[in-house]
Amino acid sequence: MNESGRVEAFSDGVFAIAITLLILDVKAPSQSTGKSLAHQLAHQWPQYDAYVVSFLVIGIMWANHHQVFSFVARVDRVLLFLNLLLLMGVSALPWATSVVSGYLDQPKGAELAVALYGGFMVAHALTFQALWWWLTRTGHLFDARVDEVLARGTRARFALGTVVYPILVGLSFVNAVLTLALHGAIAIYYAFNQLRVPIKPQADGDAEAVQPAS
Repeated sequence: MNESGRVEAFSDGVFAIAITLLILDVKAPSQSTGKSLAHQLAHQWPQYDAYVVSFLVIGIMWANHHQVFSFVARVDRVLLFLNLLLLMGVSALPWATSVVSGYLDQPKGAELAVALYGGFMVAHALTFQALWWWLTRTGHLFDARVDEVLARGTRARFALGTVVYPILVGLSFVNAVLTLALHGAIAIYYAFNQLRVPIKPQADGDAEAVQPAS
């Protein structure tokens, strides 16, 4: 396994654990409450919402990461630490999800909980942008398929999340439920609106799609 493969394998483990931890916050209904199963299931809607949105978000994060590293042939120390920062945010997202699921239906705290969630997304977008900036700085970490000059030209599109997510942090204090739904919608948008890593002409047959950082 090459250097890039080791980094991706380690990262895949973190993504897998983080996405699995999300379901642990969706509690099974209890018979001891005296309330009907239907009532308890309906009352848990904040847990469902937070779980679905975060599952989409982490899933798209993993897809982005996997596609980018499929073009990375070697790693250096800076890339290793940028990747660790990225994984730090990913591993903490289940905690932020738990906060949202606990406060989303509360009259006080819902706005701050979703704003906190948005803050994690801002941090992720900034870290992913920094990782992409470092990869495209000289292009020496890419494999031979990538057109380094054109790759540097994609930096602005990869920075989309650094604009959108701060806006959602502010919107959290207007309507928390709507803002959480928009986080999910943005994840879906990234899933279907991909940005290609520029490939040299002779490698066009190997081109793969990479979506912007979320």
